[in-house]
Amino acid sequence: MEAAEKELTTGESILRKRSVKKVEDSDSRHVTTIKKGNDDNAKENQKLSLAIKLESGSYWLTRILLLRYLGFIYFVAFLVALHQNKQLLGSKGLLPANLYLNNVKKQSGGINLSTFTSVPSLIWLFDYEQNLDDILDYLAYGGLTLSTFLIINGGANWFIMFALWILYHSIVNIGQRWYGFGWESQLLETGFLAIFLCPALNISSIPRSTPTSQIVIWGYRWLIFRIMLGAGLIKIRGDKCWRDLTCMNYHYETQPVPNPMSYYMHHSPEVFHKFETLSNHFVELVAPILLLLPMPRIAKMVGGSIQILFQIVLIISGNLSFLNWLTILPSLACFDDKSISWMFYNSVKQKVYTIQQDEKQDRGNKLTVGNYIRRVFNISLGILIAYLSVPVVQNLMSSRQHMNTSFDPFRLVNTYGAFGSITKERTEVIYQGTYDNPYSADTKWLEYEFKCKPGKITRRPCLISPYHYRLDWLLWFAAFQSYQYNPWMITLGAKLLTNDNSTISLIDYNPFEGRDPPQYVRVQHYNYKYTKIGSVDAMSGRWWKRRLIGDYMPPISLDSIKDIMKQMNIDMPRIKKGRKRKT
Repeated sequence: MEAAEKELTTGESILRKRSVKKVEDSDSRHVTTIKKGNDDNAKENQKLSLAIKLESGSYWLTRILLLRYLGFIYFVAFLVALHQNKQLLGSKGLLPANLYLNNVKKQSGGINLSTFTSVPSLIWLFDYEQNLDDILDYLAYGGLTLSTFLIINGGANWFIMFALWILYHSIVNIGQRWYGFGWESQLLETGFLAIFLCPALNISSIPRSTPTSQIVIWGYRWLIFRIMLGAGLIKIRGDKCWRDLTCMNYHYETQPVPNPMSYYMHHSPEVFHKFETLSNHFVELVAPILLLLPMPRIAKMVGGSIQILFQIVLIISGNLSFLNWLTILPSLACFDDKSISWMFYNSVKQKVYTIQQDEKQDRGNKLTVGNYIRRVFNISLGILIAYLSVPVVQNLMSSRQHMNTSFDPFRLVNTYGAFGSITKERTEVIYQGTYDNPYSADTKWLEYEFKCKPGKITRRPCLISPYHYRLDWLLWFAAFQSYQYNPWMITLGAKLLTNDNSTISLIDYNPFEGRDPPQYVRVQHYNYKYTKIGSVDAMSGRWWKRRLIGDYMPPISLDSIKDIMKQMNIDMPRIKKGRKRKT
């Protein structure tokens, strides 16, 4: 009996092993089949990819690339607006936009056509006296929503692109000094051209009946040509250091907002700095010729590649907002579908391939009334660009060249330029606050730290590009001007004297956080220099060394600036009480 049970158990064990082996063999065959299927699919996709050889000379994929990239730039610009506009331009901001709008309205005799043409903005349509902060937020949220759609979809129509353009226009034109940079006009010009990249209504990324306008493609090439040539000419005509090849000895240390790489590039050998300056002149004065002359396709691709590589180097070497990211965009118009097809999925390339083959065999869609209307618009756009380019070209040829100037209120065609002069020494304005007698030699002053500008000498330079801190940039300009020229600095001091939460959000470190605000605020003027790599200062964690130049703005209190704030028609901020003072 026991022997029988043992035999039975042994038999069951054998059966189980055989069963397991069959399952394993079956799984193995299944895995092999899947692997073989995947290999076959990969080979099929590879064959399909090789079979899709796009023709040169069309710009379907280029349009997708341009629109998605522009959506990214718009997104950054509106994000900056959302986070900073109320503090800078709001009803209780450093330069309230409602006061500026009221001055314009007074000069124009009310809200009329003149006010809209001198300061184009949707804000005129609303009660900005009561709802300015909300309006600024709505403009930013609207821009963020549409730019996100543009990034995801890769296609749009006239209405979406016009809405983005007018939304940003509405902010820039009331932005005063905070929006007084060349890249604001550059983004508006870039965005205006993009309107005519798209169909009137269709939002498809590849609208078969609406090929990419060649006039807009050439418009972008004309734009990057003007940007680079303008920058090159303003340098040659400007600071002597551009001609004796010494400007790069100073640039990395004295640029508005350095990044960590700026520190190391500053310490490069002088022969390398001279090479950099020569390369800059080549890229800005010689290479742009490749963008416009009737040369072979490869020449434009080389010209565009040079400009893109140059902008990437500039992005690496400093925090210049979204300027360099934006300047890459018109260079993309130098590349056709064939040259950038590697960036896209086969499904997208297949659509373009089909269109090209149909056109090749004369099976393309016949031109409709809408196509003819669109051609009229494109031709009109070309004529408009040519007409508005006349004063731009005259300015480029002038020995008294202006940089970053608009010749029409809508900023459709502008002149550009950057760093026509280079500051040889870096100076910084440092805000400080105290509870004690401001005129005593023993008074302890506590320093405020801003988001990105140099302050504390042991703080590593920030890396924020393409984001932009507008207050930090204006403080860089203020350092070689005076506070009388920048009355908003007094307003900033008043905000710090009250621990104003909105303004403090623009600052990285408030030494009076959680405490009563200071009784006095002053601004000191310092000279800043990089420490040398490997020096004792550098080894102890110091990126900078600084020397006091003197007082920039004398100590102020709320009582001492009441009359000044009243003259500026700005309400005095209310004091935010904190915990018990710490002395």
